[in-house]
Amino acid sequence: MKALPNILSTGRIFLTLAMFAALVAIGAGRDPGGDLARFAFWAFVVAAVTDYLDGWLARRFDAVTVWGTILDPIGDKILVCGAVVGLMAAGAGPAFALPAGLILFREFAVSALREVGAARGLKLPVTGLAKWKTAVQLVALAAVLATGVLPGLPPRLPLALLWIATALTLWTGGEYLVQTRKGLKAAA
Repeated sequence: MKALPNILSTGRIFLTLAMFAALVAIGAGRDPGGDLARFAFWAFVVAAVTDYLDGWLARRFDAVTVWGTILDPIGDKILVCGAVVGLMAAGAGPAFALPAGLILFREFAVSALREVGAARGLKLPVTGLAKWKTAVQLVALAAVLATGVLPGLPPRLPLALLWIATALTLWTGGEYLVQTRKGLKAAA
């Protein structure tokens, strides 16, 4: 049971790669029946659910490990960035491009801040709002993916959710920037 959270995190990464490949194939015009779109949607949903489950199981069964602490946030970033880039490859459209680009920018910028901070002994703990940000990102991206699966879904809903996720994404990125600057000043 103690290995299950890490197995789920690893599985999330492999499932994300399969989802990404399906989205790229859709962009190449290889999904006339919509099977790949359905697969990409359900792969994303299952991967997103494992994001919650792995952490819950690790805490519930006292199975928190160093490997899991590293693997979980990497799996989250791979899932979000894989979905964003995959949706762009699948032809998500110009309305998707700006929020998608902002989300990617923030994800890479925060990773860079963590690297700089770690090199100087500074830890950037995940905030409660950042956890909500991830949840909202996952819901928004699932909604965007659902537009290829649920033809009756109003197109404005996924885009509105995506902009809410983008606002939270940028806000938490700003919080990490301020936190890093304060930490680096205190260390100097």
